[in-house]
Amino acid sequence: MAKTFHLSVARVAETLFEGEAISLTAPGEEGVLTVLAGHEALVTPLKSGVVRVVSASGETTEIEVPRGILEVSDNQATVLL
Repeated sequence: MAKTFHLSVARVAETLFEGEAISLTAPGEEGVLTVLAGHEALVTPLKSGVVRVVSASGETTEIEVPRGILEVSDNQATVLL
């Protein structure tokens, strides 16, 4: 079974994804990055593109983002749009 981390993707007054995820792929300003369980802590801006989430159940969700911030720490990730 794949390791998971808690992920929240939200914008003002709306949660787009909340739950356990296997991976998150996001368009960072310096290139595409992928977050997995146990990822090092980081905060980075996101540019316009698609955030791809693979949930703990294996379902893939793609969310179009105009820009945002990604924060990862303590086996949790948050994307704020």
